[in-house]
Amino acid sequence: MIETFIKHGIELAGCLCEAGLFLYLVLWGHSRRLTALCLYIGSLLAIDAISRNWILYHYGFRSPQYFYFYYLTDALLAVGAFLLVCSFFRRACIERREIWQSVRLVLVFVFIIVAGISYVSLSQNYTNLFGRFTTEFEQNLHFTCLVLNTALYILMHHVQVADDQLELLVCGMGIQFAGPAANFALMYLTPGSHFFMSVMQYVGPLCTLGMLGLCFYAVRIPKAARARAREARRLGNAAVNRA
Repeated sequence: MIETFIKHGIELAGCLCEAGLFLYLVLWGHSRRLTALCLYIGSLLAIDAISRNWILYHYGFRSPQYFYFYYLTDALLAVGAFLLVCSFFRRACIERREIWQSVRLVLVFVFIIVAGISYVSLSQNYTNLFGRFTTEFEQNLHFTCLVLNTALYILMHHVQVADDQLELLVCGMGIQFAGPAANFALMYLTPGSHFFMSVMQYVGPLCTLGMLGLCFYAVRIPKAARARAREARRLGNAAVNRA
């Protein structure tokens, strides 16, 4: 009873944060500058907070409608997260076109590989399309996003990208990707453990809350503060180069 109450409380807090961040992005005029982030948060809100609850209320937790809808939307959210990371790469390389040309090809190649690996799983489990294939595809894509997001953070420091807001957004998505990665690790390392199964239900929503909070903070950074941070970093890099 207490576990259910805590779980629903965390999920409700996540839904409210998703709605708050999405409305802030749209109403305060950030949606044009942060289009990819706005679309991703809007997808989270439409799927996680609205559509799934509507399907759950009308058809029930054990219904095939909820089963198919849940796995399909999970895969769609994973694709949305991948596209968001791609947009972060593009923003990080906005002043280095030659790097972006190479990175773009790598991102396309990586997505094709993930889809191909998942297709192999589909061909071996054709009778369990939404159960096996979408789960395999989601796991592969989430792990890929986690690796790409980490690589992006390293790239930003390597090429000295002066964009504190982007750095915070990348860290926020890192928290988001850490949730599924931790759940998958617990699932494989502790099969059948009741304690870890009960812990797993909190990891994902808590990581989503962390991501939303960090993104909200990143969006609210004043323009003057961002400009001062960029100038300080530029002067620091110039001093290092002279040394």
